[in-house]
Amino acid sequence: MIYKFKSKAASDVIMMGPNGDQVLRLIGREPSAKGILEVADMPAAVAALRAAVEEEDARRQAAAEPDAEADDTPRGSREGVVTLRQRAWPLIEMIERSQRADVPVVWGQ
Repeated sequence: MIYKFKSKAASDVIMMGPNGDQVLRLIGREPSAKGILEVADMPAAVAALRAAVEEEDARRQAAAEPDAEADDTPRGSREGVVTLRQRAWPLIEMIERSQRADVPVVWGQ
């Protein structure tokens, strides 16, 4: 499944199924083919996404430190790895713009 997040305040954000499922769970929603994020729920959704991003960053940094010392690779640099920060950023931006414009974010296929 492919998720297409839409808002009148921002361009569409498209995510593959597993990634869309992940971000929906992070904001407290059950993955579904269609849904809506109301303006009143947006601050909590953004906070949950940012907290998850920070948690993943901390885990990745802790895991990378021993490797970096062993092979002189700069910390946190792993080619080909797409982080939650990179995946969530467009959706966070969309939610923040939608909140400022007082419009919901919807998703579907």
